[in-house]
Formats: sequence, C-alpha cells, structure tokens
Amino acid sequence: GGPQAHFQAETQMNKLAEKLGLDPVEIRLKNVLREGSLLSTQTPLPGGPVSLPQVVQKCADEFGWSKKSQIPNPKPQIATGFGFACALKNIGFSFGYQENASAIVELHGGAEIEKVIVRHAAAEVGQGTHTALAQMAASTLGVPIEKIQMIVSDTAQTENAGSVSASRMTYMGGNAIKGACELALKKWDDEERPAIATYKYLAPKTENLDPETGKSKPNVAYGYVAQAVQVEVDIETGQVRVVRVTSANDVGRAINPRLIQGQVEGAVVQAQGWTIQENFQSKNGNVLTPSLTTYLIPGILDVPARVDSVIMEYPDDNGPWGARGMAEMPFIPLAPAIIAAVHDATGV
Repeated sequence: GGPQAHFQAETQMNKLAEKLGLDPVEIRLKNVLREGSLLSTQTPLPGGPVSLPQVVQKCADEFGWSKKSQIPNPKPQIATGFGFACALKNIGFSFGYQENASAIVELHGGAEIEKVIVRHAAAEVGQGTHTALAQMAASTLGVPIEKIQMIVSDTAQTENAGSVSASRMTYMGGNAIKGACELALKKWDDEERPAIATYKYLAPKTENLDPETGKSKPNVAYGYVAQAVQVEVDIETGQVRVVRVTSANDVGRAINPRLIQGQVEGAVVQAQGWTIQENFQSKNGNVLTPSLTTYLIPGILDVPARVDSVIMEYPDDNGPWGARGMAEMPFIPLAPAIIAAVHDATGV
C-alpha cells in the first residue's frame, strides 16, 4: 500500500506546485513532516530525527535541481523533463503488534574466541541480510567476520525472527543479534566454554487506532527518501526513457554501504518497470499476460544510464548502531517522480 498512497499524495503535491507557481522542491520544503510534526494519527514520528527536510534538500543538491534548465534536448523530437518526489516508510509491523526477533549466539574457543555460531531465522532474498547480520555480530564481539558462522532460515535450529518484510530485518534482527552477542560475551568473561546465549529483542510497543478519535502510535520507526528524475520522451512515438535518477536515503546508519547501493539501484529499476512498462491484463478471469514476453519487466537496456545513491545517516534512537530499515524506501517515490518528469517534458 505504500507506493500507491504515495503516488496519490506526491502527484497531488506536484499538481499543487504547478498551480501555485512553486518549484516542486520548494513546496515540499515548506510542507514536509519534520521533527515534532504530528501524523494523521495525532502523534509525532518515533525514533530518531525526522530527516525529510534534509533528505529533500540533499537530493535536490546532488541532482543539480537548480541547474536542470541548462540541460539541452539531445534531438529535436526528444523532450527532456524533470520530476521530484519524496516518501516515508514504516519499519516493522504496526498498529498494536509488538515487534520482536530472537537470536542465539555461541562462542567457542579456549583462551580466545575461535569460532562464533549465530543462529537466526532471517531469510535471504537477495538484499544481503545475512551479510549485514554477520557484520553486526562481528562488530559486537570484536572478532573478524571470518570467525562468524551463520545458521539461518532453519526453524529446527533457530528461534522466531519474523518475516523479511516491512523493511524490518536489519533493525529487528540486528538488535536481536547484538543483544545475544552481549549476553554471550558476559558468559565468556565468566569462563563459560562454550558461551551460549539467547536473546529476544522487544521493540517499543505500537498502538491500535482509537475507534473514536483515530489516535495511535502506529509504528516503531520510519525511513525517509527523496528522488529526482530526468526523462527523455520521444514526442513522435511516446517512448519514455529514464535517463538519470538521484535517490537520497536516510538509512540511520549504513551497516554495509555497498548493499544499500545495490538495493537502491534494484528498487529504482523495479519501480521504473511498475511505472512505465508492466501492464497486468485479464479478461473473464483469464490472465492475458502470463509470461515475461507479454508482461514486460525492465531488461538490461532499460536500466537508467545513471543512478546515484546518496546515503544519509541520521541515527534512529532504537536501531542497532542507529540503523533504520531501507529496503522498500527507494521503490516508493519513483513513480510520481517519473510521471512528473513526463508531464514536465510534454505538458501531458
């Protein structure tokens, strides 16, 4: 539901900016949520700094938004356009569920730690979770990452960690592993060999909506993102080409910057497909686009020529080392940014 709702809100903001004669960045800097702002649930955003103003400004600066009018059209039939959008995304489950995750850590060795076994249920679906969790274990214990042995996604050997969804696993899993490592270290210092500890991280509680007032504290934490886009539209064929994307992301603390960069680039390409290529069709209950030849996702030639990942770090109060989640954030604002850029290029 995040991308669809933000598409509505951000497209409305761009329409308002045009009607008011304001720059899309300017109207956002006047109106975005900031520290102390109340949500529609009548409560402020939890966790660390509400960094949307900084994220919006940084994205505009890195893109060169103020100088975009100096970029010429490459050919007479090509119209160049620019679009901007921003978003926030909850981290973790919401509305009354108390977020949690568990981890088991074993320290093996004699005079020094020779091997660490980390048992954690987190699934790996290409986002690099297992690498990030191993890094956090190594950092907590003060050992090289080569000593970390991960036993993961095995319900026979691990406690519950919850699903890899809601951009939650770095935040929840990281806190669980950090806690388990710290408990294991205490046992190690007390001469226990092996030192084995289980820790269940319980995040701050969330609240359901009050049925009469609508008031609640719905989420534990949020991530923030802004994106600027340059497109080229062939005014003879209507073909839209995404040339350049700048994505500024407040990740709280970058546990692994390369993985973050990969997630930003992947999210941008996936969101581009959702915006201008993919078109699910059915008729009388029959799917008319059942394969990748009829339901088109971006291929290598569709990837933007340039995707700039701007990593910003405003630590969250409760995240491990201040980390926020960020996996879904770079997907969310791209569609309204692309639509705004097409409108800027064509007037349509």
